[in-house]
Amino acid sequence: MTTNTLRSLSGSLSRAGTTATKTRISVSVRRRNATTATQTNPAASVEPPPAGGHLPSIAQSTFLKQTRDQALKTVGIKWADTELDEARGHQSSALGSGRETRKMNTYQAIRDALSIALATDDSAIVFGEDVAFGGVFRCTLGLAEEYGRERVFNTPLTEQGVVGFGIGYASMGMDGRTGKGGTAIAEIQFADYIWPAFDQLMNEASKFRYRSGGNFDVGGLTVRCPTMAVGHGGLYHSQSPEGFFLGMSGIKVVIPRSPLQAKGLLLASIRDPNPVVFMEPKVLYRSAVEQVPTSDYVLPLSSAETLVSGSDLTVVTYGTSVYRCEQAMHLLNNPPEKGAVGSNIRDAVKDWANHPAIKSNGKGKSPSIELIDLRTILPYDLPSVLQSVQRTGRLLVVHEGPVTGGVGMQLAGEIGKRAFLNLDAPVKVVGGWDTPGVALQYEKFYIPDEIRILDAMLEVLAY
Repeated sequence: MTTNTLRSLSGSLSRAGTTATKTRISVSVRRRNATTATQTNPAASVEPPPAGGHLPSIAQSTFLKQTRDQALKTVGIKWADTELDEARGHQSSALGSGRETRKMNTYQAIRDALSIALATDDSAIVFGEDVAFGGVFRCTLGLAEEYGRERVFNTPLTEQGVVGFGIGYASMGMDGRTGKGGTAIAEIQFADYIWPAFDQLMNEASKFRYRSGGNFDVGGLTVRCPTMAVGHGGLYHSQSPEGFFLGMSGIKVVIPRSPLQAKGLLLASIRDPNPVVFMEPKVLYRSAVEQVPTSDYVLPLSSAETLVSGSDLTVVTYGTSVYRCEQAMHLLNNPPEKGAVGSNIRDAVKDWANHPAIKSNGKGKSPSIELIDLRTILPYDLPSVLQSVQRTGRLLVVHEGPVTGGVGMQLAGEIGKRAFLNLDAPVKVVGGWDTPGVALQYEKFYIPDEIRILDAMLEVLAY
């Protein structure tokens, strides 16, 4: 198999995926027709396809902490009471000993973080459309009853007003005469509706500290919003707008991948001295479940996490795309036994392993992929990405948002500028298509799935 043949694998693999889709559709039609035939002819029968599959689901992801020990040993975790424990001489508590965990999905972990924020900060308030009733995704369920409706309350349908009020409260607090800001935790019901508040975030929140010469700030402001697609949201409930915030210096943007990450990163965002837009991948609200510490803890902002170490290709992603990249890596290492996709993968890997440069380095028979979860989108952890690319020589960035003006293009520009001589291939970005939105009928084709991601991995490796 020649290098040119390997480079053309992108097209054949995509066509194979399309053929597989058509095959599934035709099988479905045959089964439906066969069912009708069975009703008229009892002798007719159809053998159903075997259950199961070769791709791990989100619930089965190895990145989710399934045991207490795994959860308590999370990289970068910092317990809120560590300093107090150390002062008392209880070093074991600081290391996680004696702490408890509970199985939570993402919305339960976010609710737990909000409860801790309200319990530990008397100035903290939670507000937004329908939050007093629990919110669309139940993230604030029961908080109004627990902490009072003067601290957890509904707002009118005005995103600009919600964020504007949050800026005022974060700057002056409940009693403007003290000049001390409060902790404002606002909710925008969907990230798709954050656009009316863009003026408040860009022209007020991000500039507040700078334009006052450091005398005032709105660091107590956190704006939560569900983001990304779920498969059936259509134009106004599926957008990934994080790329639009990349030029908004003074604001932090955070996107977690799991319940444990969501709780720690949300508490860190609430307590950070800068305003934060906290975007929650809504498909993970219920599909991602893991053991989460019940204690008060934070995880570091602007710090990427290496989920899988590798030496041949760096893949950078965040949010829901973390799991699709995991599935693509699973396909690469475990190709299907039958079908064109599996055959093409095996041929591509064999060709890669037989390349003179790979043979001379004494590398294994399968590419080694390094997977990095960016976590904080702004300001992102460029040093971690840079160090990885300098080792691997290749970079692939994956996200749901549009490619043009997105996080991937920003990273591609920085890596191209800072590590050009280290690159063995052009930086590749896989994202949503540059269309006016995520069309309901075509949402499945808009979101980068494991086939598109695997296709990109092989293309970069083949260069």
